[in-house]
Formats: sequence, structure tokens, C-alpha cells
Amino acid sequence: MPGEIEVHDLVVQYGARDRRVTAVDGVSFDAHAGQVLALLGPNGAGKTSTVETLEGYRTPASGTVRVLGLDPRADANALASRIGVMLQRNGVYITMGAAEVVRLFAAYYGKRALDPDALVQRVGLSDVARTPWRRLSGGEQQRVSLALALVGRPEVAFLDEPTAGIDPSARIVVREIVRELRDDGVCVVLTTHDLEEAAKLADQIVILDRGGVVGHGTPAELMATTDGDEVRFAAPPRLDVASLGARLGAVVVEDRPGEYVARCAPSPRNVAALTGWLAEHDLPLGDLRAGRRTLEDVFLRLTAPPDTEGPVATSRRGRRR
Repeated sequence: MPGEIEVHDLVVQYGARDRRVTAVDGVSFDAHAGQVLALLGPNGAGKTSTVETLEGYRTPASGTVRVLGLDPRADANALASRIGVMLQRNGVYITMGAAEVVRLFAAYYGKRALDPDALVQRVGLSDVARTPWRRLSGGEQQRVSLALALVGRPEVAFLDEPTAGIDPSARIVVREIVRELRDDGVCVVLTTHDLEEAAKLADQIVILDRGGVVGHGTPAELMATTDGDEVRFAAPPRLDVASLGARLGAVVVEDRPGEYVARCAPSPRNVAALTGWLAEHDLPLGDLRAGRRTLEDVFLRLTAPPDTEGPVATSRRGRRR
């Protein structure tokens, strides 16, 4: 069944013909009504180019993109009232108050629009409703942009870092709004650097790196261990991993400072041996994960540079938009 979002073999390029840079290289995925799709990737992975193509701001070099069955560029006018896009700083009248600009955008949609004053309250901007955009904090501006994306009751909502720069209480509100959109049958495309947020909100996750898809699935599917049994734990840095490995009969590596991976089955016997060794050396045990990764673990492993052995990417070769 066709989805609200369909991307097939998308290629996006920039630059003159003799100096082309490929930002997106053969990307495919889809998303459906009542679903949150999180698009993740390091800076330069191709997220922005992909989303801007879906929004109609970029022309693919090849491949096909459809939003609600329409071509985002050729059918831009037909799509305009059916999608919601979080605007960046230069998309808002900077001298207008928060509530005023939401009311203005609501007027564009007529009877279809949400009550702008109720929406301002819902996104937590009542206290700054009359404050000009240019005097709002970065987090408050983000919430105005979110309100503008939602005021027209979109069928597809493109939310770019909706919780960036906002305080914890407001972050909870935004997450609740995203869940409400999904429950109302909206297809939400979410870009975020907050991996915990993606794990909590997304039904599907697409991880991009170097212009291509390196991971795709539900949060549970991505976080399931797929490359062998292991036990992950936190402890003080620079443990004697050779001694611990001898106790476990397995290789133990310090994945990152104070974070370790034991390449062994996540069995009660091995976990007991691990905790026993730490107790004998009077060492504390931090986070313990047996047989399951966090989304951060998966992300770092999938986006590591090809010339590194571990999952941590400390530098990147080249940049893509």
C-alpha cells in the first residue's frame, strides 16, 4: 500500500556539472499515516537534502519522491495546504508577536485552521504571546515554528529538531504533541540529534550516513543485538580488561572511556562473573546491558568512519548537506 511519503532511489547533487557533489545517493524509504518516522544521521549525512526534497525545495538528480501521492515540486500548489513545515528563522516576520504570527498563518487556511490562540497555549507560549519573534529565546522560537507547522491541520508534518534548545518541561509538551499527531493519523517526519527522543517517539527510524541509508527499522529492531552476543557495562576508566577477560573467558574492550563491551553470551553466569570481578576489586558497576544495545550504540556503530575499528566516530571525511 502506497505511503504518505515515498522515496525511491533518491539522488541529490550540488555544484557545477564538472564538480558535482552527491549529497544523497540512492536513498529509499516510506512512511504512512499515523506513523512517526525519525530521520537520523551525523552532520553532513544527507538529512537536510532529503527533507528539503520532500518539501519541494530541491530537485532530485534522479529517483522519485512522492508526498501524498504528489510530486513535491510539480504539485507544490496542491500540496501547500496539506503539509506542515517547521520554518527556519528567516521564514517568520521578526517584528510580529508570537500569537500574531500564528493568527496570520491560520488566516491562510481559513476554516481548516486550528484555533490559533488555543494552539499558542498548547505549545506553551501564552506568557510570551505578545513578544516579538526577535526577542524570543531560541526554544520559544522553535515552539512558534512548531505552531506554524501545525496550524493548518497537515496530513504530513515535517518537524526539524522540534525540541532543540527548549527546557525539559517544554520538551515533554512537544513530545506529547507529536504523539497526538500520530494518534490523529498524521504522518510525521522528524529530524533530531536527540537519540533518546527518537527511540521514544519513532515508529520507524532511518539512519543516514555519507548520503546513504545505513540503518532502517523500528527502534526495537535497531537496538536488538545483531552482531554476536555481548554484555555492555559502565565502570571506572582503564580497567584491567585482560584480567576481566580471563575471568569471563572472553574479549573485553573499553569501547569509550568508562564504557565496556564483553564479547560473551549475556547469560546469568557471565553477568555474575562480571559483577563478582568488580566486587573483588572494589569497583562500582554503572549501566549494565546484556544482549541489547541503546540507539546511541547502534548509531555510533553504523556511522563510524570506515577507517576506524570501533563504533566511535571522532572525525569525518568530507561533508554533505
